[in-house]
Amino acid sequence: MFERTLADQEWVLGADHPDTLTARGDLARAYQQAGRLKEAISQYERTLADRGRALGASHPDTLTARGSLAYAYLAAGRLKEAIPLFERTVADREQAQGPDHPDTLTARGNLAYAYRTAGRLKHAIPQYERTLADRERVLGRDHPDTLTARGNLASAYQSARRVKDALPQYERTLADREQAQGPDHPDTITARGNLASAYHSAGRLKDALPLYEQTLADCERVLGPGHLSTLTSRGNLAQAYHGALRLTEAIAMFQRTLADCERALGPDHPMTRTIRDNLAAVDQG
Repeated sequence: MFERTLADQEWVLGADHPDTLTARGDLARAYQQAGRLKEAISQYERTLADRGRALGASHPDTLTARGSLAYAYLAAGRLKEAIPLFERTVADREQAQGPDHPDTLTARGNLAYAYRTAGRLKHAIPQYERTLADRERVLGRDHPDTLTARGNLASAYQSARRVKDALPQYERTLADREQAQGPDHPDTITARGNLASAYHSAGRLKDALPLYEQTLADCERVLGPGHLSTLTSRGNLAQAYHGALRLTEAIAMFQRTLADCERALGPDHPMTRTIRDNLAAVDQG
């Protein structure tokens, strides 16, 4: 349907009509979501070229097309091509729309993510820090985008093994999400699980275990027993029990998680295989 819509728009309206350009971008996104990256990138590249020719290099729609192409390159592992596009998008957004425009803030967060994906944490963390500061100033501390920015910064600190910096950000993210979105919001549940994982990584199992247990209970109640987040939470709790040498509970939890994964995801799903391997390791230990 996306392919036919694009063909019809080109025939009726012409290759440079705004609706045609939108249709090509929609087709590119559909290809990307289907995992057909080569076809997606081809469409994104043409969309960017056409938008630049029809609207100019600094038009917001051209900048959006450039960001979309950058993300497709990133998904395809073409980091050397992706990162310069992300960098140019930030610079162009700042010049055309201003440093505080929501699209500029999003572009900076995207650049931080690209740096992190490339393993360039020294470049990523300053971008995450600036993105968080700007979102707090422009949108307020309780805005969902601000909360997401704080969680991203916490995760980047954790990846850089800056645990003392990461934990306060995770703790504040959870507290702010509970206050702004409620304790049962999926983003709040995710934040609780992230804090549990951070405590676990820091060796604070006494703090991690109650959060893991609460996260699992919340996932089962809010999302359902077969939801991927529920299965992930159960596997994390099993792993924490193992780390705490509560082996009977760990084995029972791994066994249930494995059964649920096999039923919900299939025996060959990567998560199913991981849980199966973890259970075998506990049994052998």
